[in-house]
Amino acid sequence: MNKETAIILELDNLVKYYGSGDNLVRAVDHTSLQIERGKFTAIVGRSGSGKSTLLHLIGGLDRPDEGRVLIEGKDIFSLKGDRLAQFRRKKIGFIFQDYNLIPALNVWENVVLPLGLDNRKVNRQEVEQILKKIGIEDKKSAMPNVLSGGQKQRTAIARALVTKPAIILADEPTGNLDSQTELEVISLLKKCVQDFGQTLVMITHDETIAQMADRIIAIEDGRAVN
Repeated sequence: MNKETAIILELDNLVKYYGSGDNLVRAVDHTSLQIERGKFTAIVGRSGSGKSTLLHLIGGLDRPDEGRVLIEGKDIFSLKGDRLAQFRRKKIGFIFQDYNLIPALNVWENVVLPLGLDNRKVNRQEVEQILKKIGIEDKKSAMPNVLSGGQKQRTAIARALVTKPAIILADEPTGNLDSQTELEVISLLKKCVQDFGQTLVMITHDETIAQMADRIIAIEDGRAVN
């Protein structure tokens, strides 16, 4: 595989500042990175180091002051409005610490929601396969309020996988789970992205989880230090 096809994500001199003067916060400060396709990359750093801001920029949820984010060679911020939203739905899956499930929808409906938003047909067999692999095939009709934290996070993982995105971005995805469930969920997520040929970028403060990654990137004061 040549260099062009190996690199799925590139950050080029990315900058995001908040405030001004004495209150200036350099959340992301001239950061450049390359991430390889199919790898599990952990981004670590202290609270306030810029990890979440960086992830939001990678995912197109926030716009940088300077610099570019290239996914499969495409500068995502060259896209405007609906075109960026469409690109994001097709290419990026998100997993958040607080699950972000819709309370009024059951597990199946939550999982297939991104397909409906993108006017894509639901392949029931593929969704069933993901639910089985995730271990919640028996919870399809369950509402979020009766699920355990681990089951909610598995549902969120299935939702991120269902659109077959190139990249999955996970922001402290096990922060609300006990240590045993945490390791189960991360092991499961790692196996799924391997099986489906996806790339995983995860923010974590947990050293044990970081050590499960193929690569660890440390962020200090808005900059990658390794």
